[in-house]
Amino acid sequence: MSNTEYEVIIIGGSYSGLSAAMALGRSLRKTLVIDSGKPCNEQTPHSHNFLTQDGKSPKEIAESAQKQVSEYETVHFHKGKATDAKKSENGFEITIEKGEKFHSKKLIIATGLVDEVPDIKGFKESWGISLIHCPYCHGYEYKGKKTGIIANNDKAVHISSLVKNLTEDITILTQGKANFTEEQMEKLKRNNIQIIEHEISELKHDNGIVESIIFSDQTEMKFEAVYGAFPFHQHSEIPKNLACEFTEFGHIKTDQFQKTNIPGVFVCGDNSSMMRSVSSAVMTGNVAGAMVNMELVTDCF
Repeated sequence: MSNTEYEVIIIGGSYSGLSAAMALGRSLRKTLVIDSGKPCNEQTPHSHNFLTQDGKSPKEIAESAQKQVSEYETVHFHKGKATDAKKSENGFEITIEKGEKFHSKKLIIATGLVDEVPDIKGFKESWGISLIHCPYCHGYEYKGKKTGIIANNDKAVHISSLVKNLTEDITILTQGKANFTEEQMEKLKRNNIQIIEHEISELKHDNGIVESIIFSDQTEMKFEAVYGAFPFHQHSEIPKNLACEFTEFGHIKTDQFQKTNIPGVFVCGDNSSMMRSVSSAVMTGNVAGAMVNMELVTDCF
């Protein structure tokens, strides 16, 4: 094989992509990991709920993972952004933004998601620090704290039910008229959860640590943690360009082995799972790597 031809190309070199690369490296598969170096959790100071890695920074985990994967001589790395992928005679052709082209028999897409954080003062600076998305990932660190939940309807109720076990002081911030059923309102009332419908104009913080929220009527309310249920979109257009199927929520649809509807294309990590955690990403990457190796075995054995 030339230095542009590989058995497997992995687009995305964060936790799931590196996990897939390790599985393939241990099977001596010539693998290329293409990564642009822009993880969605780059602001998050600590990762949790991951055995042996609890409390470490995402960056520290990723650097350690890449160092370990680099020990496998058949795994190679290319820093850059993959902009296109298309079927070729023998597999796939991947194009990088600078124009380089690489070829592989199989393709793993581990490109993650982009959170659509509202363009409100203080939001982007606090996202992943004290403006958080997941009680399992970060809730323990804010147990017993005065907590806001920026969400409405079913999402607000779902997050409230999870956070209620961590703190008794919860306020839902609906950013407009509350949209709850009578049954949901009864649940929220029974659990002493306050609802504020005013639009948010600013999140005051100190280096990402929330201090208070200012509303459109200029009232201000102190908080120590805020959860945000924001929309997201795929980090890469490549799965769409390849005609991968998507779920109603916007994730790439896979079977239990991370295989998409497109032969030879597997996906792993946040782009295909509602479980957005480092441990989940590592697990799905490991499955994808093993299953791609199995396909290669089946193709030639």
